[in-house]
Formats: sequence, C-alpha cells, structure tokens
Amino acid sequence: MTGFVRDARAADALALAQVQVASWQCTYEGIVAADLLASLTSSDAIPEWEERWREAITNPPTSRHRVLVAVTDGSRDVVGFASVGPATDEDRWPRTDASLYELRVLPDQTRQGHGNRLLHAVAATLADDGFQTVSTWVISADEVLRRFLESSGWAPDGARADLDVGVTVPAVRLHTRIAE
Repeated sequence: MTGFVRDARAADALALAQVQVASWQCTYEGIVAADLLASLTSSDAIPEWEERWREAITNPPTSRHRVLVAVTDGSRDVVGFASVGPATDEDRWPRTDASLYELRVLPDQTRQGHGNRLLHAVAATLADDGFQTVSTWVISADEVLRRFLESSGWAPDGARADLDVGVTVPAVRLHTRIAE
C-alpha cells in the first residue's frame, strides 16, 4: 500500500484519537494495568483524546511543535501519526534537540511503509526547524517499536527511566542525528 504524510488538520483530531487508542490497546496489553488501559482506550475516552489532538493541532505551544499524519493514497484515511517538538528532558537543549513525543500506526496498517514515511517526514520537518538531533522514550517491553526505530538508525543514548502508567514500567531513550 502506498500513501503520504502531511501536516495534521483540525478535522483529523478524531482519526488521531482512534489511531492512538487502537495502537495503545494492541501495544500495551499486558504491560499497562488492564483497568487503566481500559479507561484510557474506552469509547468514553475518545472524545477527550480528540479534543486534546484538536488543541495540539490548532494551538500548539510553539511554532516548532508539529503533528504529522500518514494517509493512504486511495481513501485518504489517516492511518498513523507522529507528534514532535522541542526536547523537554533536562539534559537536552530545546534549541537544537527535538523529541518524538509519539509515533503510532493503526495495528492493521503496520509493515506497509507508513511508519517509515512518518519517520522521514519527521526528520525533514525537524531539520527544517533547525533541530540537529531527535530522541524518544520507548517502553522497554515495546520491542516492536524499539526494533523499528533501531532499524531506522536510532540508538539508545544510555538514558533510562521508570514511567508511571498505573504501574512502573522501564523505558529507554533512543536518539538519532538529523542534521550536521
């Protein structure tokens, strides 16, 4: 399947929420407490996520915060997204260091090139915004995302954290250089 990546629009907010929820349900089952995952991904939670995505798209904190969407060629349906902006970790400099806050693709649309297109668009967009490196936190148990990023040239930078998602889960930070 082919597709392309574009900037997200306010009208995409519901689709982003649906991609996020479907991805979380698939990825975090057995990692995050079942009751917490159920509350974060219930049909009642989708309108809240939709509103958060609409706000991120229409009123970003800075001009360097971006939401990109992967869409299919034929139907133009949103099948994935990436959210990026200045780094927020204390050991990163937000002028030159960016963060990939979230990268998600619908579970039934993985391995069709959407993730690769999103990563290429992320790198190009961030480089155009003057960033030199980008990093992201990956839950250690999310081997699929970690392998995907590492196969795309990302590497652990030695930083580790314990994220509180109802239970404590270990995470590792990956990074890559996008500009000289």
